[in-house]
Amino acid sequence: MNLLRKLLFPFAILYGLITSIRNFLFDKGILKSYSFALPIIAVGNLSVGGTGKTPQIEYLIRLLSDKYKIATLSRGYKRQSKGFILAEANSNAATIGDEPFQFFQKFPSIQVAVDADRKNGIEQLLSQTEKPEIILLDDAFQHRKVKAGFYILLTSYSDLYSDDWMLPTGNLRESRSGANRANVIIVTKCPFNLSFEEQDDIKKRLKLLKSQELYFTFIAYDDCIYGENRKIKVDEIQHAAKVLVAGIAKPEPFFSYLQNSNDVCLSFPDHHNFTDKDILEIKNLAQNNIIITTEKDYVRLKGSLPSEQLFYLPIQSSFVSGPDSEASERSENFNKTILDYVGTSSRNS
Repeated sequence: MNLLRKLLFPFAILYGLITSIRNFLFDKGILKSYSFALPIIAVGNLSVGGTGKTPQIEYLIRLLSDKYKIATLSRGYKRQSKGFILAEANSNAATIGDEPFQFFQKFPSIQVAVDADRKNGIEQLLSQTEKPEIILLDDAFQHRKVKAGFYILLTSYSDLYSDDWMLPTGNLRESRSGANRANVIIVTKCPFNLSFEEQDDIKKRLKLLKSQELYFTFIAYDDCIYGENRKIKVDEIQHAAKVLVAGIAKPEPFFSYLQNSNDVCLSFPDHHNFTDKDILEIKNLAQNNIIITTEKDYVRLKGSLPSEQLFYLPIQSSFVSGPDSEASERSENFNKTILDYVGTSSRNS
């Protein structure tokens, strides 16, 4: 924690008080939460920064989309538009945001919508001719105006909410007690071989309720990179000179997976809108070498860089083995929890 953040501690106390009063008013029904007659799953976190919401939403889409009509609803962070938008053929990262556009491109069978007002967004989705049967709320843990039927809380292995402080001293959007609203807590971005002893230690530090389930996941990188018209095995380009570009919160694992001593790594802020100057810099550094970026950045860079040079590396969320179960059993248990909720839920309450 740097000195400035320590000096801002009184403001963190004030911010925590304000958010606690807000949560109290929602808990007591003084501020109204709205429920809807279909299963709604909210995925979010207590802290700002990258906890892996996008791969978790994609995991749920893969799990549910074969059996149900799915819609995702996001705020559409840094989009150049306002209000409710349902993604369609002319949509792009500028109009709906990079992560929703990624969902739209990868999963053509689902509905992808954005609206900062989640209540209005849900109402708009339900007014469509083809109504969704399940809505996945992206980054909506603090959006208490909507009462989801199931909450998944993510916390990063390297930045557990139990060890954090309120903004601006720390990164918490609300107090640690907000975790009590979660049905499932997932510690994300873990080492794939996280020891059973450390898992047990983290469980104790998080102080779960008896009703809550805890899982540990890691980021699994694809063994291929993908361009507009072709894919290449990572092994084939591991030692080739290349430019690696990332506009995500914590790019170090992405770089370390691909990087060799000949590579240039360019790191930009999360959800960065690439300028003409940025594009020129990337082109000048790359020359004729390939450019590899994250999947989220690819949807914003595509069309601005030569298609024969530009590639992205997909990721997925995978489960870590536990002391009493293999990784496959952990994923099956998680899947069962989600499917049981969806199968038995006719109304969020």
